[in-house]
Amino acid sequence: MTVQLTGKVAVVTGASRGIGKAIALAFADEGAAVVCTSRTTDTEPAKLPGTNDETVRAIEARGGRGLAVRCDVRKEEDVEELRARTMDAFGRCDILVNNAGISFPGNSLELPTKRWDLVMDVNVRGPLLTFKAFAPQMIEHGGGTVINVSSGAAKAVGAGRLSYAVSKAALDKMTVGLAAEMAPQHVSCISLGLELPVLTEGFQLVNPGANTAGWESPGIMGEAAVWLATHAPEYSGRVVSIAELRRDYTAAASGA
Repeated sequence: MTVQLTGKVAVVTGASRGIGKAIALAFADEGAAVVCTSRTTDTEPAKLPGTNDETVRAIEARGGRGLAVRCDVRKEEDVEELRARTMDAFGRCDILVNNAGISFPGNSLELPTKRWDLVMDVNVRGPLLTFKAFAPQMIEHGGGTVINVSSGAAKAVGAGRLSYAVSKAALDKMTVGLAAEMAPQHVSCISLGLELPVLTEGFQLVNPGANTAGWESPGIMGEAAVWLATHAPEYSGRVVSIAELRRDYTAAASGA
């Protein structure tokens, strides 16, 4: 079997659990070295299970290479430390996945302004800071790929999480704009607009009591991210869904 990302280096934010961990493992299985980052480490755990260090240990147990770095993507100094440690360890970043995200349920009159600001800082400011940190080095190496994990909530109305929906709509717009700016430098920017409920610890936390029988496994996001990383120019400047990627994958597999 062809290993599609041999020699590549990927940085995945929010990699301690759920979708981020699934993407990190999928990249490692395809031969990439993976920098796993979030605020959660063995020494600074969260209420939910999973840490950057655990994800790296899982990568190494599968024969891959990984690096765990604590990073609060809202903070420029943390993002700069992430960039510096990535360069020290691997000398480059070919793929950046902005997966770290946060959401609070509740209507806007009741949601404290500081929580609205936190959602915007993590979901929009964070991806901008990591892009600004890694894109110059991608340009130096002839190009790269930025995948921003978005949501169908960007187009939904009445989901009870308006701050989250607004942040993802802004992320989509930012992705499309960055793709246009970066096209001459061969840096592909793609928004993966997840339209399906995925069975992650975080999504269960904000949807207590939900029937999860029909939810997707986080592994679907790992498969989608690998497909995008290996076909990036075809999708740059687009907000793509899992359904679209499944259609394209099926067509490619059938030779259509």
